[in-house]
Amino acid sequence: MDNGLVPIDNGELFYEVAGEGPAVVLLHGGMLDQHMWDEQFSWLVNSGLRAIRYDSRGHGLSSTVAGDYANHEDLCALLDALDVPSAVLVGLSHGARVALDTALAHPDRVMALALASPGISGRAFTDPFVLEHIKEQVAAIGEPDGAERYIEHFLRMWVDGPHREPSAVHPGMRERLRASAEANVEVHADGLGAGIPLEMGAFDRLGEIRVPTVVLDGDLDSTDISANAHAITLAVPGARRVRIPGAAHMVNLENTAFFDQELHAFLSSLPY
Repeated sequence: MDNGLVPIDNGELFYEVAGEGPAVVLLHGGMLDQHMWDEQFSWLVNSGLRAIRYDSRGHGLSSTVAGDYANHEDLCALLDALDVPSAVLVGLSHGARVALDTALAHPDRVMALALASPGISGRAFTDPFVLEHIKEQVAAIGEPDGAERYIEHFLRMWVDGPHREPSAVHPGMRERLRASAEANVEVHADGLGAGIPLEMGAFDRLGEIRVPTVVLDGDLDSTDISANAHAITLAVPGARRVRIPGAAHMVNLENTAFFDQELHAFLSSLPY
């Protein structure tokens, strides 16, 4: 395995890469880091693929946000530095959002898309469950116990989901993701509001995407994510949707065996 730092506008990205073969880039969710892909990274390397994962700007070991930026341009800077002409992009939540933007901004760099619990730039949240927790997060900013409350609302939205209480979620997974979110808040707090992410408005342009695409979403996730998965499947020619049973937003960690099986089948079907 190799790791290091790649220069980007106003900062650096921390990455890890291992294996030989066609490149597969793993894009993590917001407030998390590349380690949410630990389980998948291992088997991708053993499947004859070059697995690449990194901490996006403002996350993990990468630089804190210090001005306006574009996640899809950061990704292309990483691909350039690693001498990767094009790659399969596997993204969850915010990572799927970045993958879609990259496929629109730089279609020649994207071989295929595997979009888990997808976010989409250019589409606002409408689910009352999500909107209420976002409202509580905003209220928590600047309060004495604000960081703890902010993270708990993140976990309620994107780990527990609208159909479960925290007690119904595997405690080890919940604490693993809490620790990741806490580390991000502690390290990158100065970057909050320091810059605007420049995006592609992908929701109105999904029909322009012309690469093999699979969408994987959990049956316990919010209506916003379900609607995103449905919209991508309808608009992207040939896209296929797979519902992950017994999972909310973190589908790769909640029903890992099912998720891995579907992702492996998709990657095996590609004409590299």
